[in-house]
Amino acid sequence: MYTSRVSGHVDAPRAAVYRALVSPEAIARWRVPSGMSGEVHAFDAREGGRFRVSLTYEAPDASGKSSAHTDTYHGHFARLVPDEQVVEVLEFETTDPALGGAMTLTTTLTDAEGGGTDVLMVHEGIPDAVPAADNETGTRTALANLARLVETGSF
Repeated sequence: MYTSRVSGHVDAPRAAVYRALVSPEAIARWRVPSGMSGEVHAFDAREGGRFRVSLTYEAPDASGKSSAHTDTYHGHFARLVPDEQVVEVLEFETTDPALGGAMTLTTTLTDAEGGGTDVLMVHEGIPDAVPAADNETGTRTALANLARLVETGSF
């Protein structure tokens, strides 16, 4: 298992960014890597609340972790600090032991010098079977999607 750290900047206040972190409608729009579509099956944004999300590859030859073309994960919110931090414990729904186990995703929001919000996403316990480059690319894409969503006011 390994840990990744990805940071980015959103030209919007922390409150707006936080709302996008705890909204199922927003999650379905920003937490989706390029070449995939997202579906939020369950989402209870409170400490201890559960969530379940599927990401489906658009390419017919892409292989998913949970089914032929889909990565589904579920988990719970371990900590929610409004406008500051979201801690999620999640795991893939898979029969592959190499992809099993709980991961922790901690998203921390801080005021950026000059305005806006700096976002740090620390993903711990990522299975070695998930290529580090793929995880980083997916997280960077998600952060760019988050910035675009919040900055344009379309959420």
